[in-house]
Amino acid sequence: MDNIETKDVEKIDQRYLVQQKKVNETDKKKVVFAKVMRGKDGKFEGVSFIPSKEKASVMTVAEANEVIEWAASKKANAHEYQTKIICKGQ
Repeated sequence: MDNIETKDVEKIDQRYLVQQKKVNETDKKKVVFAKVMRGKDGKFEGVSFIPSKEKASVMTVAEANEVIEWAASKKANAHEYQTKIICKGQ
Protein backbone atom coordinates (compact mmCIF):
# COMPACT_ATOMS: atom_id res chain seq x y z
CA MET A 1 0.00 0.00 0.00
CA ASP A 2 1.19 3.46 -0.82
CA ASN A 3 1.30 6.05 1.89
CA ILE A 4 -0.03 8.77 -0.35
CA GLU A 5 -2.24 11.25 1.39
CA THR A 6 -5.38 11.94 -0.60
CA LYS A 7 -8.03 14.46 0.16
CA ASP A 8 -11.53 13.24 -0.42
CA VAL A 9 -13.09 16.14 -2.20
CA GLU A 10 -16.59 15.07 -2.97
CA LYS A 11 -17.59 16.45 -6.33
CA ILE A 12 -21.21 16.67 -7.28
CA ASP A 13 -21.83 14.77 -10.52
CA GLN A 14 -23.55 17.62 -12.31
CA ARG A 15 -23.44 16.90 -16.02
CA TYR A 16 -26.94 16.07 -17.13
CA LEU A 17 -29.62 17.87 -19.12
CA VAL A 18 -33.29 17.09 -19.52
CA GLN A 19 -34.41 16.98 -23.15
CA GLN A 20 -37.99 17.01 -24.35
CA LYS A 21 -39.64 16.59 -27.73
CA LYS A 22 -43.08 15.79 -29.05
CA VAL A 23 -43.63 12.05 -29.40
CA ASN A 24 -44.56 12.24 -33.10
CA GLU A 25 -41.95 14.87 -34.01
CA THR A 26 -39.05 13.85 -36.26
CA ASP A 27 -37.42 17.29 -36.68
CA LYS A 28 -34.37 17.57 -34.37
CA LYS A 29 -34.79 21.35 -34.27
CA LYS A 30 -38.00 20.93 -32.28
CA VAL A 31 -36.12 19.55 -29.26
CA VAL A 32 -36.24 21.69 -26.10
CA PHE A 33 -34.24 21.58 -22.87
CA ALA A 34 -35.11 22.18 -19.23
CA LYS A 35 -34.25 25.44 -17.49
CA VAL A 36 -34.82 24.96 -13.76
CA MET A 37 -36.41 27.77 -11.77
CA ARG A 38 -35.31 28.11 -8.15
CA GLY A 39 -36.30 30.48 -5.39
CA LYS A 40 -33.91 32.74 -3.49
CA ASP A 41 -33.30 29.91 -1.02
CA GLY A 42 -32.36 27.52 -3.84
CA LYS A 43 -35.57 25.52 -3.54
CA PHE A 44 -36.90 23.93 -6.76
CA GLU A 45 -39.95 25.83 -8.04
CA GLY A 46 -40.50 24.57 -11.55
CA VAL A 47 -39.17 24.24 -15.08
CA SER A 48 -39.30 26.09 -18.36
CA PHE A 49 -38.46 24.26 -21.55
CA ILE A 50 -36.28 26.34 -23.86
CA PRO A 51 -34.75 25.70 -27.31
CA SER A 52 -31.22 26.73 -26.28
CA LYS A 53 -29.10 23.80 -25.11
CA GLU A 54 -26.38 26.25 -23.99
CA LYS A 55 -28.77 28.06 -21.61
CA ALA A 56 -30.33 24.88 -20.21
CA SER A 57 -29.72 23.86 -16.61
CA VAL A 58 -26.94 21.36 -16.01
CA MET A 59 -27.91 19.13 -13.10
CA THR A 60 -27.39 15.93 -11.18
CA VAL A 61 -29.35 12.76 -11.97
CA ALA A 62 -31.52 13.34 -8.89
CA GLU A 63 -32.32 16.90 -10.00
CA ALA A 64 -33.05 15.66 -13.53
CA ASN A 65 -35.48 13.07 -12.16
CA GLU A 66 -37.18 15.83 -10.15
CA VAL A 67 -37.60 17.83 -13.39
CA ILE A 68 -39.12 14.83 -15.18
CA GLU A 69 -41.55 14.17 -12.31
CA TRP A 70 -42.53 17.85 -12.22
CA ALA A 71 -43.12 17.95 -15.99
CA ALA A 72 -45.23 14.79 -15.88
CA SER A 73 -47.43 16.08 -13.07
CA LYS A 74 -47.72 19.80 -13.93
CA LYS A 75 -48.00 19.85 -17.71
CA ALA A 76 -51.51 19.05 -18.90
CA ASN A 77 -50.26 17.68 -22.22
CA ALA A 78 -47.27 15.76 -20.77
CA HIS A 79 -48.39 12.56 -22.50
CA GLU A 80 -47.59 14.21 -25.86
CA TYR A 81 -43.89 14.56 -25.01
CA GLN A 82 -40.91 12.27 -24.63
CA THR A 83 -38.79 13.56 -21.76
CA LYS A 84 -35.39 12.05 -21.06
CA ILE A 85 -32.09 12.66 -19.30
CA ILE A 86 -29.02 13.11 -21.50
CA CYS A 87 -25.36 13.74 -20.76
CA LYS A 88 -24.20 17.29 -21.35
CA GLY A 89 -22.01 16.32 -24.30
CA GLN A 90 -24.74 14.55 -26.27
